[in-house]
Amino acid sequence: MTPPPLTTAQLLEHIALGEDSQRQFRRTLDDADTLATELVAFANSGGGSLLIGVGDDGSIAALDMAEVRRIHQLLSQTASTQVCPAIELHTHNHATAQGLVIHAIVPDGLSKPYLDKLGRIWVKQGVGKRHVTAREETLRRFQRAGLVYVDVVPVAQTSCADLDEPALRHYLQRHYGAPSDAPLDGGAHPTSHYPQLPLEVVLRQLGLGDGGELNLSGLLLFGREPQRWRPACCIQAIAFPGTSPSDTRYLDRQDIGGTLAQQYTEALAFIKRNLHRVQGEHSVHTPGQLEVAETALQELLVNALVHRDYLVNAPIRVLVLSDRIEIVSPGHLPDGLNLEAVRQGQAHRRNPTLSEHAFRLLPYRGMGSGLAHALQQWPQTELHSEASDHQFRAVLRRPAPQWVQPVALPPSPKARQVTRQDTGQDAVQEEGQVTRQETRQVTMQVASQGKMQVGAAATGQASGPVGLLLAVAAQGECSRKELMEKLQLKGRDNFEKLYLSPALESGLMARTIPDKPNSRLQKYRITPAGRQRLGGASPASENHAEAPDHPKT
Repeated sequence: MTPPPLTTAQLLEHIALGEDSQRQFRRTLDDADTLATELVAFANSGGGSLLIGVGDDGSIAALDMAEVRRIHQLLSQTASTQVCPAIELHTHNHATAQGLVIHAIVPDGLSKPYLDKLGRIWVKQGVGKRHVTAREETLRRFQRAGLVYVDVVPVAQTSCADLDEPALRHYLQRHYGAPSDAPLDGGAHPTSHYPQLPLEVVLRQLGLGDGGELNLSGLLLFGREPQRWRPACCIQAIAFPGTSPSDTRYLDRQDIGGTLAQQYTEALAFIKRNLHRVQGEHSVHTPGQLEVAETALQELLVNALVHRDYLVNAPIRVLVLSDRIEIVSPGHLPDGLNLEAVRQGQAHRRNPTLSEHAFRLLPYRGMGSGLAHALQQWPQTELHSEASDHQFRAVLRRPAPQWVQPVALPPSPKARQVTRQDTGQDAVQEEGQVTRQETRQVTMQVASQGKMQVGAAATGQASGPVGLLLAVAAQGECSRKELMEKLQLKGRDNFEKLYLSPALESGLMARTIPDKPNSRLQKYRITPAGRQRLGGASPASENHAEAPDHPKT
């Protein structure tokens, strides 16, 4: 559609505003190559206008009719023969008191990226322009135009030897009818032609390689060590104690690598273990339900893994905070797709080959409906496409606690506790709260194992959460998970704050791997001071202690 011409008054207003990224002044035009770079830059950057016959200072030059005809011919030839693809240019002549002015309008290009005759991409930068030289930016512009798909770009120095053949066999068996024990480089099978072909040919026909090297899809779906070649194609998961992702403390952290299927499984497990299970409307005997709809988490994780922009050299981030869960994937929404369209179920396949195979390996509920289904399953979900940060962020709000309980504090020297299990009364202390029921649960559990009993005497000698922890730890070295199971505790935060941290800080317990506190092999043991506190220290000596006990050296 041809834009309407400006009136003379509107033209003078444009001139008075000066030059900007969508408006350029030229006193005249002589060089076709320079003009081509201007047209390409406008077409790649949202469109713009050239006002020819206007100086840089806004003064209007006197163009005669012969000059006007020459400039129009130069504009037409340059827009059709000096750029690729050709640019549809609209021109208007305006008569002013000072002379003629040509208004050339370059629309926003529909076939980006546009190039000059030397194959260079130009974009606007302020009132000037710049030559796109960075490989990633060039690829991104071709990607937006649908001319290049990053998921089928070969990964240098890979080969079929870097393929996980058992995983590929299982995939072929499940989706193409090839038996899992069929050789990939020969043999025959009546239900599939793939076993009859060499492995290189199979990968080429599936779009997972070029016959020599694996492409990005083949590497991420069936590679043995995908992060060896693409370290950023992973997930960084962190659970924070508060609401700020800039907190220097964390409750749990995991760097998740492997194939997309492995990343999905481990990331979902990470989120679930850092969320609560709530009772809801069920009885006290049920295991409870996840506080956030698991289906919504699945959909958002699949979306992040499959539709992220793999040109952005950054990992997916999963942040579990006290009030929300954030899943941040590199790359904002592609051109032509906005948040409202996404909410209605529209989709754009940024990585078509990867998504075609990944949707057979990951939970999938229909093309284009993933984000819409997540919103339906958990309406407290917010979607943010952040072009300035090159990322797409999904935020799931966590619900408020179903039951409000007193906040338990670690026992202090001033805290006094009276435990009367023999009379069936609750335990009372001035600071913090440990109920008789909690003490009795640990007593019954330890007694049932035939190791030791935590009775009234032991409770008096090592009272509160630390005393309960010492009683369990006296049986032998345990991991954090094992200690929580024996104490019948669910909340990891409370266990750390009320039980484990005070015991470690006061020297009553110690790590088996002190140099690596976050090691997955980490276990905890009771120290000699802890055994003394558990079995030998009297309540009087404990109440008069002004500093925590430390192991003797």
